[in-house]
Amino acid sequence: MDRWGITIPLPGVPLARHREIVEELPDLGYTDLWTSEKAGTDAFTPLALASQWAPGLRLGTAVAQVYTRGPALLAMNAATLAGLAPGRFVLGIGASSPVIVRKWNATEYATPLRRVRDTLRFLRTALAGERVSEDYETFSVRDFRLEHPVDPPPELALAALRPEMLRLAAREADCAITNWLAPGDVPRIRKEVGQDIELAARVFVCPTPDKALARRLARRLITGYLTVPVYAAFHEWLGRGEALAPMHEAWSRGDRRKAMEVIPDEVVDDLVVHGGPEHCRARIQSYVDSGLSTPIIALVATGDCPMDHVRKLGPS
Repeated sequence: MDRWGITIPLPGVPLARHREIVEELPDLGYTDLWTSEKAGTDAFTPLALASQWAPGLRLGTAVAQVYTRGPALLAMNAATLAGLAPGRFVLGIGASSPVIVRKWNATEYATPLRRVRDTLRFLRTALAGERVSEDYETFSVRDFRLEHPVDPPPELALAALRPEMLRLAAREADCAITNWLAPGDVPRIRKEVGQDIELAARVFVCPTPDKALARRLARRLITGYLTVPVYAAFHEWLGRGEALAPMHEAWSRGDRRKAMEVIPDEVVDDLVVHGGPEHCRARIQSYVDSGLSTPIIALVATGDCPMDHVRKLGPS
């Protein structure tokens, strides 16, 4: 089945006003609804609402953080959603970043690869309804068992950028979720995870024919994300180190304006889809043609009604 996802909440739209557009999504050709978790809504509440608004959509977190919830609470969150949407929920987890984990949530951030590995293993057991008493490398759990196990248990997805995490996703998860890549990058990611696992990616879409506006908005996003060390290393691995070096140099000097100005147009156009609806749909499809299983549209706010954009970007 071809998948076509959208991220909620939509920019500038209160969560309580999402029912109208969520109910329309299946008729527009969307199959998936995914959330993120940063400093707005949590990853689970919008999906709980959507499970009742559109009972045919697959729902997923992209992603819930493994440091800001204890393992048992994460399993409880997942079981709740899986109970509301039987067979339609995917629990996507990830390590997040030191800013979110340490600075905002006052929690230690250490050994992310091992922490997500241990969390995957715990969740696989706990969500199967088994009692867990285990000393993992990064945490221990004693005598935990879900009071209300779900059948079937949700699939597990792992947020991954570079080879080690991508290969961990291929070994121990049902899906790999990646972020901030161009269609031409997909084969490199696919090479690491293999052909047998679902590969999802959030695709940033700025649906406007105003190229100057789109590039200006995209540059703000790129400097906000790709200056984070894990994303900087990701794009170094993908081969954009030289192209992005002037941005990193300006950013390190504290010159935010210059950092945005020196991002090459080619990089902007590679990483953020923009243009009219037909062009945007074709560009999103090119990710799929390159080996992506599930594109997850993340709308960039342009000042227009985002619900209109959702309607125009649906594949139907």
